[in-house]
Amino acid sequence: MKGFTLGLAQILVEGGAQEANLRRAEEAIRELVTKGADLVLLPEAMNLGWTHPSCHTLAEAIPDGITCRHLSRLAAELELYITTGLIEEDASAIYNSAVLIDPAGDIILRHRKINELDIALDCYTPGTSIQVANTPLGRIGLMICADGFADQLAISRSLAQMGAEIILSPCAWAVAPEFNQLATPYGQIWLDSYAPVCRESNLWIAGCSNVGPIEAGPWRDHRCIGNSFVIGTEGKPTLTGPYDRSANMVVSIPSS
Repeated sequence: MKGFTLGLAQILVEGGAQEANLRRAEEAIRELVTKGADLVLLPEAMNLGWTHPSCHTLAEAIPDGITCRHLSRLAAELELYITTGLIEEDASAIYNSAVLIDPAGDIILRHRKINELDIALDCYTPGTSIQVANTPLGRIGLMICADGFADQLAISRSLAQMGAEIILSPCAWAVAPEFNQLATPYGQIWLDSYAPVCRESNLWIAGCSNVGPIEAGPWRDHRCIGNSFVIGTEGKPTLTGPYDRSANMVVSIPSS
């Protein structure tokens, strides 16, 4: 793996607000490029918000949807890699998906979330496969949020077996209205899920979550809280995003 700078865009995502979400994503990407980012990771369901009912009317095609086309042009303009979560429509099915776009603006990897929570199954059809992509930065795998704590950590461990050197995970980490961050700081579930795989397979895992209230759907009145993580090969956090606040962050991923 070649050393590179990873940018995480911990942005506000509003349910159903495709245009505003895409505008914030572009602003974050442009800022992260000024900080030296070679690859930018955006949150899960960045275009419409996780489990927002707008998925039934506003889901987009890959690669021809508004979000993909815009981010592909941006990747080519800025000559960097972009990974984002988005809500995808394909024929009669809707998927919670993620893409990896290369500096030529081409989508070189697409993942459809497999380990979707039961409450989201009215919105999304689960995916059935995983992939990795060879890039000049290294061998990259994709998963999405709860894929990271699938039984026996099977998805991330399988990506490792396929040779992934870094796993990118768009996320939407949310808490209930009564959650007390001071009493029980958020994040242990992700440390417990990411760290063993990183140590076992000498790889990196980055999870980037959005922030903002969930205003519709099964988790209405919950809120997404950021707290993004990058875990290094020793199984320890090398970056932790702020809780409940938007932020653009970068971290150096050394060569292997």
